Amino acid sequence: MRQLIRLLLIPGAIGWLLGGCSEKIEPKPTTYSQLLTGTTKKTWRAVSFQVIDDGDASPVTPISQSGVDRCIYDDYVTFYADSEHKLEASEGPSKCTSNAPDIYLTDSWDLVNATASLTFYIPVLDGKYVTTLKTLTANSFTVELYFQDINASYRFTFNPVSQ
Repeated sequence: MRQLIRLLLIPGAIGWLLGGCSEKIEPKPTTYSQLLTGTTKKTWRAVSFQVIDDGDASPVTPISQSGVDRCIYDDYVTFYADSEHKLEASEGPSKCTSNAPDIYLTDSWDLVNATASLTFYIPVLDGKYVTTLKTLTANSFTVELYFQDINASYRFTFNPVSQ
């Protein structure tokens, strides 16, 4: 009988004391969408670009040296964390006209994790494009547009805006 108590009850009691009172903490990793949108919305601005032509890459160039008018290259793109994937393009510090609305475009964005494709409006190109997401962190993201017919691609890097 003593052997039975030692073999069954003592290990059972020790297991209950050590394991029964702790709460298992399950970490919840940040998703790609959350990196892009924050908890409710996140605003980004293009900061640099690079041209890759037939395999030859140009240096990474600040967007301010792109030749695009400042009133366009300093515009913002805001990604919303809602179910509609709302996106807003808004004027940056420089407006093209004094009576231009702050928010000049409302659209949507789409992120496909399996193919790393991000579809969104890019202000410096004045259009909505399907891009390949090259990098995405809380502090920057880089997308690439590839044009197969000319074997060239354009990479744009965006940084978050403090508002």
